[in-house]
Amino acid sequence: MKPLLLILDDWEGRIAASACWEKLKEHVTIKYLDKPITAATDSEIGDTVFLMPLRERTALTETVLARLPKLKLILQTGGHAYHLDAAAAKKRGIVVALGRKVKAPLDSVPELTYAMMLGLMHKVPAAQPPMHAGAWPLVMGRTLAGKRLGILGIGRHGTKVAHIAKTAFNMDVVAWARPGSKNVHTNSIPRISLDELLQTSDIVSIHLRLSPESQGLMNADRLARMKKGSILINTSRGAIVDEQALVHSLTHGPLAS
Repeated sequence: MKPLLLILDDWEGRIAASACWEKLKEHVTIKYLDKPITAATDSEIGDTVFLMPLRERTALTETVLARLPKLKLILQTGGHAYHLDAAAAKKRGIVVALGRKVKAPLDSVPELTYAMMLGLMHKVPAAQPPMHAGAWPLVMGRTLAGKRLGILGIGRHGTKVAHIAKTAFNMDVVAWARPGSKNVHTNSIPRISLDELLQTSDIVSIHLRLSPESQGLMNADRLARMKKGSILINTSRGAIVDEQALVHSLTHGPLAS
């Protein structure tokens, strides 16, 4: 009997549609779970030997791992496993393999950044509902040209976002990187202090890894320092921004205008 590889959270069906799995079917039985693992029965998941979570969509708590008594290996997509109880996995002798060898920037990250940036600057979300209703909303957008883009984290994604800003939109680009950053591909991008970046940037785009140093980095104090009417875009981890402070800033602070 072949060992069971259980794949979680393929909501869009992209994993199941990949032809690469044909190469593995000689060695493992592959099962795609089309519902939350918490809703699955023990008989559906109990024989799992290999587990592949899709990014961090499911919290792999000690309770969940206890329901997988045969589990030996977690194949984690992406270079982090913030959703995984590492101590519980270690106690059970489960090996966790991370996808940390990816070096090239993903096109989807800068594309999503600019989709948000252009949509917000040109007020597309605000104009869409009245236009669908047949009205012609009187909204005045802003151009990206000449605006200052402040990038937090100038690694493989932040560098590409900066390149697009300068070459495609003629923006003024500055960056802040955590002390000790080893990125060497950003000599043409001025690095300034975090305070100066927040106070002078029309748009702030976050491209940091989640770490003890970056968690809650954008707290109430730093959000309050942002330029009035500026835009904050976070395509990194949600925990980098203090959610309660952000809600307050959206209603009372510089991001409200």
